[in-house]
Amino acid sequence: MSGIDALIAQGIADPDRLYLTGGSAGGIAAAYAIGLTDRFKAAVVAKPVVNWVSKVLTADSGIGQIANQFPGLPWETTDDYWRRSPLSLVGNVETPTLMMVGGADLRTPRAETEQYYSALHLNGVPTRLVVIPDSYHGISNSRPSRLLTKVAEILRWFEEYDPAAQSGGSEPEAAGE
Repeated sequence: MSGIDALIAQGIADPDRLYLTGGSAGGIAAAYAIGLTDRFKAAVVAKPVVNWVSKVLTADSGIGQIANQFPGLPWETTDDYWRRSPLSLVGNVETPTLMMVGGADLRTPRAETEQYYSALHLNGVPTRLVVIPDSYHGISNSRPSRLLTKVAEILRWFEEYDPAAQSGGSEPEAAGE
């Protein structure tokens, strides 16, 4: 957040047009960020881990993470897993959030994304779920059409929550122009 504050102070970023996206570890960070602040107009959380208990028990890399990242098994140290889970902050989220995942993702299983989507929906937060069929963790790696779908969905979501686009305003000038 301090980096964003510095960009705003320098006139590079517009505080009224901040958007956030991240995938995989970046998806975890994006989900955490929107649980801690409402400064973003919209967010895209792609292929996140939102619940470390379910992730380590279902993902292809999960069991190996227990010994390296956690002090014990999920049922022994549940509080530690929960504290690290963005789902623990979902009650704070107000940011409209697009959720995205590959339908065949084994690294951050589809259920991780669906848990967060359902929680946002239950809390009345504007949300949408996009599942890229037959895609693994690298959603857009295997076919150009998947990359185009991913980018189009993200741009469409951000445009929906862009105050300039809604008011018919033009694109902001780049800093220094």
